[in-house]
Amino acid sequence: MASPNPDCDDDRPTPLIPSQGTACAAPQPIDPERSAPGSDAPPPRRLFIETVGCQMNVLDSELVVERLRRDGYELTSDPQQADTILFNTCSVRQHAEDKVYSALGRLRGLKAEHPEVTIGVLGCMAQKDQKRILQRAPHVDLMVGPGQLEVVPELIARAKNGERKLTAFSLPRTAGSRDRVAASFNEFDPARRKEARKVPFQAFVRIMMGCDKFCTYCIVPSVRGPEQSRHPDEIVEEVRNLVDQGTREVTLLGQTVNSYRHKTPDGRITSFADLLAKLHDIDGLRRIKFVTNYPNDMTDELLAAIRDLPRISRYLHVPAQSGCDQVLKRMKRGYTVGLYNDMMARIRETLPEAAVTSDFIVGFCGETEASFQKTVDLVRRWRFKNSFIFKYSPREGTKAYNLFPDDVPEAVKRRRNNELLAVQNAIALEDQQAFVGRTVEILVEGPSKAHLKAAGGPGAVFNGSASPAIVFRSIPSSASSHGSGIPDPDFGAEPAQDVASPTLLTEPHSPIPIVSGAKDEGGSSRPSALVSLAPPPRPHLVALPTPPDRESEEDRPLQLTGRTACDRIVVFEGHPRLIGSFLPVTIQAASAVTLFGQAVTRESVVAQAGAWEPESAESNDRSSRSKELGRLA
Repeated sequence: MASPNPDCDDDRPTPLIPSQGTACAAPQPIDPERSAPGSDAPPPRRLFIETVGCQMNVLDSELVVERLRRDGYELTSDPQQADTILFNTCSVRQHAEDKVYSALGRLRGLKAEHPEVTIGVLGCMAQKDQKRILQRAPHVDLMVGPGQLEVVPELIARAKNGERKLTAFSLPRTAGSRDRVAASFNEFDPARRKEARKVPFQAFVRIMMGCDKFCTYCIVPSVRGPEQSRHPDEIVEEVRNLVDQGTREVTLLGQTVNSYRHKTPDGRITSFADLLAKLHDIDGLRRIKFVTNYPNDMTDELLAAIRDLPRISRYLHVPAQSGCDQVLKRMKRGYTVGLYNDMMARIRETLPEAAVTSDFIVGFCGETEASFQKTVDLVRRWRFKNSFIFKYSPREGTKAYNLFPDDVPEAVKRRRNNELLAVQNAIALEDQQAFVGRTVEILVEGPSKAHLKAAGGPGAVFNGSASPAIVFRSIPSSASSHGSGIPDPDFGAEPAQDVASPTLLTEPHSPIPIVSGAKDEGGSSRPSALVSLAPPPRPHLVALPTPPDRESEEDRPLQLTGRTACDRIVVFEGHPRLIGSFLPVTIQAASAVTLFGQAVTRESVVAQAGAWEPESAESNDRSSRSKELGRLA
């Protein structure tokens, strides 16, 4: 399937979180009260932060926002209204960097007119480029690498006092011993309030930093530093606090998350399986997900833990990158196709119901037609739920950039990308069809992307509430992140909403159309189709009483989206009050990307509709619920 974060022709940012107004609207004039001379009242501190890249970057932005809120900052979705503008950046693709430089260029005039505005560049691009950023955007006030985010508030304060060109970077990997370099990448995981997160019932939790795999195409080890695992007690405490705030689902993050291994000074070792067991015991936590996995570290112990702990999501994102041993060797992936096949066989044996997704790079240095066909064969053999497929692009600073010529023509890369995408989409469609007529349990995440678009853009307000305005620009993490992981900033490894879903939204009671030869959001042909046993009837909308203090408009049904325990996207029509609840949905139709369904019964919905209250783990284990609903996907 297509990249999880398709490139967007519109350079304007879109909000990661619904916020009052639409972030893509034309910039408004600067508030004259912000810098009015002689004003007695101090101007409000307004922060605009835009995030590019993976889920780890999204988490970093949440943590920076939480820390700045303590200093009195409020979030705005309009950079023209902000007195501090931050870009949290990504370096895995040139396109991601170009977007940031373009955004910085558009702020040159604002900075000249309002020098009191502080502009900062954070994250991987800051760590990698450093001097280049100041050469191309000399109006930037501060730059901070991903290992130094804790100093952002201090540097902003110094910039407000007139200092310029402030920097905070960790050491490069060549600057000394591994321990010395690792010590320069500081942990930054302060306690968060739910207001700083995308939604209060879901949360990202970092369990490790950095990467030691050194794939030849990947920049991450250089900008994120050595692999370091957090103390398990800190992780457990953070998750407990999140659950106390109403979090029902956590996603554990790491560049290679299943490589987690913490060793105490007295020699006690906590494996990733051990950590999952500790988190599974937290009362009120309903679902645990994690991304992304490294094939060599997919141990039998870990697979057994996923099998035996019902709250662990049966979803595994395990990048393969290629089906050819020669290409894998040039990539320095550290395994062979045989080892990957053995891992997949163990997964299928231990977790036959698990959904497995993968990453592939086509057109890597030296890839022949025979090499590419081996990749196609691997996809056909293991029938991944979906795959994120990327054309190789050389990145300065990686080993491959200096070692291997980029010898596959762009046209060949494009053709191979489309061919592999077509194979994967056909497999995904067949797999999705099996769910038609079945009942699955989902966590309702919010309005669908199609609904938000039709309602006035991603910043549209729903259910009478607005959320903080952290802005996210949809740019792929790309395979250059080591497949790395953390492929989707929009909660889980899925491509964008299926192209046909707006039809279901705008004509919710019409038969779902069959779509063939559709285009994905990047414009590539997709052999996907919507498949149903019969045109679905008008969705069964559950009659929930409207509280007297609510406007009737806020309680109208809309198109909602959620995910199953195996991370399948489900779209259905329902009331906004269902957001944050676990809900049984009967699937009526399927595309290669999305399942379309309706709520099962009035009683089921009413029982689940209490807003964002954690439920007892005993009553919600998948094993007990499966007795009522059958096997839940």
